[in-house]
Amino acid sequence: MTPAYSIHPRTSSRDVPSKAGPPASVNLTDHPGFARCFSPGALTVGLILPLEPHPFRVAPTMRDHLAMAKMAEALGFASLWMRDIPFYDPDYGDVGQIFEPLTYIAYLAASTTSIALGTAGIVLPLREPLNLAKQVTTLDQLSGGRMLLGISSGDRPSDYPLFGVEMETRGERLREAFGIYRAASERCFPVFDSVRFGHAKGDLDLLPKPPAGRTPAIAVGRAQQSVQWIATNMDGFISSIPPAQQLQALAAEWTEQQGTSPDPTSKPLAIGGFVDLVEDRTAALMRIPGGIRTGSNALVRYLEQAHDAGVSHLAMNPRVSRRPYVELMEELAEEVLRRFPTPCQVRGA
Repeated sequence: MTPAYSIHPRTSSRDVPSKAGPPASVNLTDHPGFARCFSPGALTVGLILPLEPHPFRVAPTMRDHLAMAKMAEALGFASLWMRDIPFYDPDYGDVGQIFEPLTYIAYLAASTTSIALGTAGIVLPLREPLNLAKQVTTLDQLSGGRMLLGISSGDRPSDYPLFGVEMETRGERLREAFGIYRAASERCFPVFDSVRFGHAKGDLDLLPKPPAGRTPAIAVGRAQQSVQWIATNMDGFISSIPPAQQLQALAAEWTEQQGTSPDPTSKPLAIGGFVDLVEDRTAALMRIPGGIRTGSNALVRYLEQAHDAGVSHLAMNPRVSRRPYVELMEELAEEVLRRFPTPCQVRGA
C-alpha cells in the first residue's frame, strides 16, 4: 500500500511542549487496526504469537507460521500480537515467537491485508524512543494503518544489565521515553530536552507521520504506572485475565480513571494471557498460571461476562495447549468468533 503521509508546515517551539502532554485529539476509529480490535459495544478476539502450541519446549519451531497467520486472518481473528523478549533466560523459560517483534510485524504485514498487528508489549525502557518512533510510524504506514503499539516495562531482571539500564528506574524511564516517542511521531518539528534520550530544538522533523495522526498506544499490564497515568496518556489498557468475579471491578476502575483524561473518547479495556482450550467443550473454566484452562462453552460464558462488564478485546495465547493449533483455531472460529465476530465480519467486508 502506498504511504499516504504528507509533510506538514513547521510549527514554532511555542506550539510544542518540551514534555509530551496528554494525547492529541485524534479519532482512532479512522485507524483500521484499532477499529478492528476495539469496536464500541463489541468484544473481539485476537491471538498472541507464536501460532503454535509448545507446552514442553522453551522455543517454538515457527514451522508454517506464515500460513497460520493467514489462516487466523481468514477465520476472522481480530489481531495478532507479538511479544518482546530480547534474550533467552533459562530462569524465565519463554522466548515468545523468537523473532524481533517489529521486524516480524513488517514481514506479516506484507502477507496479510486486514488483521491488526500489535506488540504485547514493546519493553519501552530498553528501547531508544526516536528509533522506535521511526519504526512504528513506518510500520503503520506500510501496513495500511494496522499497527498497534502495545507497551510494557518488562519483567525479566536479567535483560536490564545487558542494556546498561537499572531495572529500578524502568517506570520513570518508560514515562520519559514515551513522551519523546509521542513528540517525535505526532508533532511537527518537535522540541524536547532529555538527559537520557537527547535534545531537539525544533529544526528537525520525523517522517512519515502515522496515517491516522497517531499510532494507537496500548499499555500491556500496568508497566510500573498508575491506572490514572495510563488512562490519561495511553489509548487503551490490556490487563491480565482476571477471575470472572473481578471483571466488573476491573472495568469500573478503568472507567473511573478515564474521567481524568482530557480526551472524552472512551478508551478500550482488553484482557490477555494464556488460554488452554481443552478438547472437552463442556469442561469448566479454571485458573492456571498466567491465564485459564477451559472448554469452549465456559470460555463463551466468560467472554459474555467480560463483554457485559465492558471489556473490548481478548488477546489469547494458546501455546500452553497440547492440541494441534489448526484444530484450536477452527474450534475457536466455530464456537467463539461466531458469537464475538470482528467488525468486518458484521459488516460483511
